[in-house]
Amino acid sequence: MVRAELPAEQAVHLGGPAEYVCERVVPALAPLTAEGLRVRITLGLADDLLADLAAGRLDVVISTIRPRLRGVVAEPLYDEEFVLVAAPSLEVRGELPGALADVPLIAYAEDLPIVRRYWRTLFGRRPSASAQVVIPDLRGVRNAVLAGMGVSVLPTYLCEHDLAAGRLVALAEPEIPPINTGYLAVRPGGLATTAVSHVHTHLREALKVS
Repeated sequence: MVRAELPAEQAVHLGGPAEYVCERVVPALAPLTAEGLRVRITLGLADDLLADLAAGRLDVVISTIRPRLRGVVAEPLYDEEFVLVAAPSLEVRGELPGALADVPLIAYAEDLPIVRRYWRTLFGRRPSASAQVVIPDLRGVRNAVLAGMGVSVLPTYLCEHDLAAGRLVALAEPEIPPINTGYLAVRPGGLATTAVSHVHTHLREALKVS
């Protein structure tokens, strides 16, 4: 049954990174769609999505960078931890990161944004190797690592089940793992719209990591 405060004709336009939205946000929205909420999802890079938010083309954005655009307000939503992973069949021996010198590297982009951050945080340096395989979707990166194509750095929400099942192994277990903060962003005054406010509140409660 549709709640009175959620007009059935009003769609909420939500944007975010493909992997996090598909893995975490879509399941979290199920109770609201059961109530009659209509939602339109746009997947993409944070800068583009935030520009669309500021321009009024989106109502809510989950951003992997801290928004600094005029016309956008945001709050921290979640922290994603990162882990260096490989398939068990890919033998990596020796001290890191030197032991990875001859191991193929799989990355999200040519400039290694996630791998580079992990290397700097954990090893205090940039990775010396370029990527052998580049896949602009972390789910594809995960599948390549599962297939034994090489090593990569993934957010734990994408690989925790594979790690638990032994399909992947963590090559390092730092006491404080590298993290990235995700933000929940709207336009000032955007929460005056009932459906947008309802989605914002629900996502904050469903996804926020205390």
